Amino acid sequence: MSKDFSRSPNPHRLYRNRTTGVWCGVCAGLADYFNIDVVLVRILWALSFFIAGPFTFIAYIVACIALPVRGEKPQKLKPEEDDFWRGVERRPEVTFSNLRYQFRDLEDRLADLERTVTSKEWKLRRQFRDLET
Repeated sequence: MSKDFSRSPNPHRLYRNRTTGVWCGVCAGLADYFNIDVVLVRILWALSFFIAGPFTFIAYIVACIALPVRGEKPQKLKPEEDDFWRGVERRPEVTFSNLRYQFRDLEDRLADLERTVTSKEWKLRRQFRDLET
Protein backbone atom coordinates (compact mmCIF):
# COMPACT_ATOMS: atom_id res chain seq x y z
CA MET A 1 0.00 0.00 0.00
CA SER A 2 1.62 3.25 -1.09
CA LYS A 3 1.06 6.41 0.84
CA ASP A 4 1.25 9.94 -0.43
CA PHE A 5 3.64 11.55 2.05
CA SER A 6 3.21 15.02 0.60
CA ARG A 7 -0.45 15.08 1.63
CA SER A 8 -1.55 16.39 4.99
CA PRO A 9 -2.67 13.69 7.44
CA ASN A 10 -5.79 15.73 8.12
CA PRO A 11 -8.74 13.71 6.76
CA HIS A 12 -11.05 16.73 6.74
CA ARG A 13 -10.78 18.23 3.28
CA LEU A 14 -13.31 20.01 1.14
CA TYR A 15 -14.29 17.59 -1.63
CA ARG A 16 -17.29 16.87 -3.78
CA ASN A 17 -18.97 13.77 -2.41
CA ARG A 18 -20.46 11.99 -5.42
CA THR A 19 -21.64 8.95 -3.42
CA THR A 20 -24.20 10.88 -1.33
CA GLY A 21 -24.54 13.86 -3.65
CA VAL A 22 -27.51 14.53 -5.92
CA TRP A 23 -26.09 16.61 -8.78
CA CYS A 24 -22.36 17.16 -8.46
CA GLY A 25 -21.93 16.40 -4.76
CA VAL A 26 -21.03 19.94 -3.68
CA CYS A 27 -23.68 20.16 -0.95
CA ALA A 28 -22.80 16.67 0.31
CA GLY A 29 -19.11 17.62 0.38
CA LEU A 30 -19.86 20.80 2.32
CA ALA A 31 -21.99 18.81 4.76
CA ASP A 32 -19.13 16.33 5.29
CA TYR A 33 -16.61 19.13 5.76
CA PHE A 34 -18.67 21.05 8.33
CA ASN A 35 -20.09 17.87 9.92
CA ILE A 36 -23.72 18.88 9.48
CA ASP A 37 -26.70 17.24 7.83
CA VAL A 38 -26.71 17.36 4.04
CA VAL A 39 -30.42 18.23 3.98
CA LEU A 40 -29.69 21.41 5.94
CA VAL A 41 -26.98 22.40 3.44
CA ARG A 42 -29.38 21.81 0.54
CA ILE A 43 -32.09 23.89 2.20
CA LEU A 44 -29.61 26.71 2.84
CA TRP A 45 -28.46 26.53 -0.78
CA ALA A 46 -32.05 26.74 -2.02
CA LEU A 47 -32.75 29.71 0.26
CA SER A 48 -29.60 31.46 -0.90
CA PHE A 49 -30.73 30.94 -4.50
CA PHE A 50 -33.84 33.00 -3.76
CA ILE A 51 -31.82 35.64 -1.92
CA ALA A 52 -28.71 35.97 -4.12
CA GLY A 53 -30.23 34.82 -7.40
CA PRO A 54 -28.02 33.47 -10.15
CA PHE A 55 -24.84 34.14 -8.15
CA THR A 56 -25.61 31.04 -6.05
CA PHE A 57 -26.00 28.91 -9.17
CA ILE A 58 -22.74 30.28 -10.62
CA ALA A 59 -20.94 29.57 -7.32
CA TYR A 60 -22.29 26.00 -7.40
CA ILE A 61 -21.02 25.49 -10.97
CA VAL A 62 -17.60 26.92 -10.04
CA ALA A 63 -17.48 24.58 -7.02
CA CYS A 64 -18.36 21.65 -9.31
CA ILE A 65 -15.39 22.51 -11.49
CA ALA A 66 -12.90 23.56 -8.80
CA LEU A 67 -13.45 20.99 -6.04
CA PRO A 68 -11.89 17.56 -6.49
CA VAL A 69 -14.02 14.44 -6.22
CA ARG A 70 -13.43 12.32 -3.14
CA GLY A 71 -11.88 9.19 -4.57
CA GLU A 72 -12.37 6.55 -1.94
CA LYS A 73 -14.66 6.22 1.01
CA PRO A 74 -12.98 7.99 3.94
CA GLN A 75 -12.02 5.92 6.96
CA LYS A 76 -14.13 6.33 10.06
CA LEU A 77 -12.18 8.14 12.74
CA LYS A 78 -12.42 7.66 16.46
CA PRO A 79 -14.37 10.50 18.12
CA GLU A 80 -11.25 11.90 19.83
CA GLU A 81 -9.31 11.87 16.53
CA ASP A 82 -12.21 13.57 14.77
CA ASP A 83 -12.36 16.26 17.49
CA PHE A 84 -8.59 16.77 17.20
CA TRP A 85 -8.63 17.27 13.43
CA ARG A 86 -11.66 19.56 13.57
CA GLY A 87 -9.86 21.59 16.24
CA VAL A 88 -6.83 21.84 13.95
CA GLU A 89 -9.07 23.26 11.25
CA ARG A 90 -10.89 25.74 13.45
CA ARG A 91 -8.15 26.88 15.84
CA PRO A 92 -4.70 25.87 14.63
CA GLU A 93 -2.88 28.18 17.05
CA VAL A 94 -4.62 26.56 20.06
CA THR A 95 -3.81 23.09 18.75
CA PHE A 96 -0.19 24.09 18.24
CA SER A 97 -0.03 25.52 21.76
CA ASN A 98 -1.49 22.32 23.23
CA LEU A 99 0.95 20.15 21.31
CA ARG A 100 3.87 22.34 22.36
CA TYR A 101 2.77 22.04 26.02
CA GLN A 102 2.51 18.25 25.73
CA PHE A 103 5.97 17.98 24.17
CA ARG A 104 7.47 20.22 26.85
CA ASP A 105 5.86 18.09 29.53
CA LEU A 106 7.25 14.93 27.92
CA GLU A 107 10.67 16.52 27.65
CA ASP A 108 10.62 17.44 31.36
CA ARG A 109 9.56 13.94 32.33
CA LEU A 110 12.26 12.42 30.16
CA ALA A 111 14.89 14.73 31.69
CA ASP A 112 13.76 13.66 35.20
CA LEU A 113 13.97 10.01 34.19
CA GLU A 114 17.43 10.51 32.71
CA ARG A 115 18.60 12.31 35.85
CA THR A 116 17.30 9.47 38.02
CA VAL A 117 18.78 6.65 35.94
CA THR A 118 22.21 8.25 35.65
CA SER A 119 22.47 9.13 39.35
CA LYS A 120 24.86 7.36 41.72
CA GLU A 121 21.96 6.46 43.99
CA TRP A 122 20.32 4.50 41.14
CA LYS A 123 23.52 2.57 40.53
CA LEU A 124 23.89 1.84 44.24
CA ARG A 125 20.29 0.56 44.49
CA ARG A 126 20.85 -1.63 41.46
CA GLN A 127 23.96 -3.11 43.03
CA PHE A 128 22.04 -3.84 46.25
CA ARG A 129 19.25 -5.45 44.25
CA ASP A 130 21.78 -7.60 42.41
CA LEU A 131 23.31 -8.68 45.74
CA GLU A 132 19.88 -9.72 47.06
CA THR A 133 19.31 -12.10 44.14
